[in-house]
Amino acid sequence: MIAAGAIIFTGCASNHPAAPAAAASSEYSYKIGPGDNLNIVVWRNPELSMNVPVRPDGKISAPLIDDLNAMGKDSTSLARDIEKELSKFIRDPVVTVIVTGFVGPYSEQIRVIGQAAKPQILAYKQKMTLLDVMIAVGGITDFADGNSATILRTAENNAQYSVRLKDLVKRGDVSANVEMKPGDVLIIPQSWF
Repeated sequence: MIAAGAIIFTGCASNHPAAPAAAASSEYSYKIGPGDNLNIVVWRNPELSMNVPVRPDGKISAPLIDDLNAMGKDSTSLARDIEKELSKFIRDPVVTVIVTGFVGPYSEQIRVIGQAAKPQILAYKQKMTLLDVMIAVGGITDFADGNSATILRTAENNAQYSVRLKDLVKRGDVSANVEMKPGDVLIIPQSWF
């Protein structure tokens, strides 16, 4: 009977290595994505300054600028692109772009699927941890097999790592907390018993 229990127990264990505690890169730079809101400020030209949304196709439109691609760029490089476009109409424009609503490109969003209280997509933030993600989604359901959860890391050719959500969320074991990377997918399976 004990041997059968051991077989059942080991059959439920994850075949994936544990997620590394540190994953974030210090060189991370936020990339603009569809759904972001941008505050464009053109120095000495208030009539050209405005708030604009990034459309679903990743482009923006503003006075004197039609369909400029913003997706995947940081705010500084987008400001230089806007200056280039505006230089056709005004002399030596100085532009600042401030991201005011953060969604980010799809490739950098954190996705939480399965037995989370509120499965959803989250905008990645520098040094975001598994605990931050679990707070945002409201924890795990009563039917979740939290210690069999995995992180699918798209930045590492879809490598999969096991994480201990039940220990982290229900037992408060902070040693189970790990850093997330842009594009991670957290998969929370259902418990079978």
